[in-house]
Amino acid sequence: MNTKKLLALWGLKWNPFSPELPSEALLVTPRIESFAWRVEQLVQEGGFALISGESGTGKSVALRIVAQRLAALRDVLVGVLERPQSKTTDFYRELGDIFAVKLSPSNRWGGFRALRERWKAHVASARIKPVLLIDEAQEMTPEVLSELRILSSADFDSTALLTVVLAGDGRLLELLRHEDLIPLGTRIRTRLLTEAASHEELGQLLTHALAKAGNASLMTMSAELLAYGMAHEVQQLDEKFYLEVFQAKLPRPAAKKKARL
Repeated sequence: MNTKKLLALWGLKWNPFSPELPSEALLVTPRIESFAWRVEQLVQEGGFALISGESGTGKSVALRIVAQRLAALRDVLVGVLERPQSKTTDFYRELGDIFAVKLSPSNRWGGFRALRERWKAHVASARIKPVLLIDEAQEMTPEVLSELRILSSADFDSTALLTVVLAGDGRLLELLRHEDLIPLGTRIRTRLLTEAASHEELGQLLTHALAKAGNASLMTMSAELLAYGMAHEVQQLDEKFYLEVFQAKLPRPAAKKKARL
């Protein structure tokens, strides 16, 4: 059965268990709400924000929510760095593409000046700092992060030209302890630490996802399966485990009558 037929069967607008959920399906927790609000305030002054946590704890989801909130603000220019592992030359090339500035890879000073002038012009007209979002920031080199710090400030570091939101796992925190990046660490104005969801938070997340997808009642069987799995500390809810839980509830076939001789 294809995906469309499955969705129609259960009355769903999309697969609530897919990692590719639409923005309206994402659950905005109080902690993410608070962080997003603080980043919204940060664009008035500029500076760095940080989302950190281990894989699978919701860093990218938090970044998506922040991006959505910022995009809804008037005059906010938001760019996303797609290739954090780039060396300095490619980093400048991508920034030029993001912020619509023509750069020559062989003239780093010219690119540096052109980007800063572009950001200064935006600040002068909108009074809001442009925003750069970077997911998987642990892949960035110390050289590129240092370049970004210098690039994003002016007037002897007294004026911020850019708001930067970095998101990454524990390796990013370790990277920021590098002696060359200590000045950048002091510029992080707001932080969000993502953690593994509790049982209650998982239940809330599933209920929200199913309701947004169009069928909140689909949770009935899933909740029973999840509760049984948690009680038995099962690592994966696979087909074998499903049959173990629900086999007793499946209707048994009627016994065949013996034919008379």
